[in-house]
Amino acid sequence: MKFVSSQCSFEYPWDYVSASAWKKYPNEMSSHVVAVDVLRRELNPETGLLTTERLITCRQPIPRWLLAIVGGRDTSYVREVSEVDPVKKTFALRSCNLTMNHLLSVNEVCVYAPDSSDSSKTVFNQTARIEAYATFQRLCNKIEDWSVERFRQNAAIGKIGFESVLQKLASTVPDGMFKEVHTA
Repeated sequence: MKFVSSQCSFEYPWDYVSASAWKKYPNEMSSHVVAVDVLRRELNPETGLLTTERLITCRQPIPRWLLAIVGGRDTSYVREVSEVDPVKKTFALRSCNLTMNHLLSVNEVCVYAPDSSDSSKTVFNQTARIEAYATFQRLCNKIEDWSVERFRQNAAIGKIGFESVLQKLASTVPDGMFKEVHTA
């Protein structure tokens, strides 16, 4: 079992980042994400908590040795459940792979929250637990190591892609409106 974590900051307030997160895919940097389908969405009228369940379809190259183990598929599915809490100002996403989860499980938690020292910024925390299941520990280690590296690569690329989404959306907001709406 391996654990991966990362943290970064976006130069936009939480309200803007959390609203923009719904537009994260597709983007030019995350071409491995080919579809995002909303399965369920619920709004709690008392708390304002928005819960959304999505199915994310990914297609990415997999090493031949791993394709042989997983049955030759390069398409995978991920279940994501998110909660947006407008009172606490958190946007938490929990995801797990549905494809081949009897051989490899990837459980990821991402949280967007306002930067406690600068409300014009948003902090993004990402953690993942990656665990392979195989008869031989050496094979588990090899699968986990490859998965950790792929996870890190996708996380770095994902940040760049989301930055481009944020910039594009910010450019569509009339001058001054962004600051007026989000600095109050």
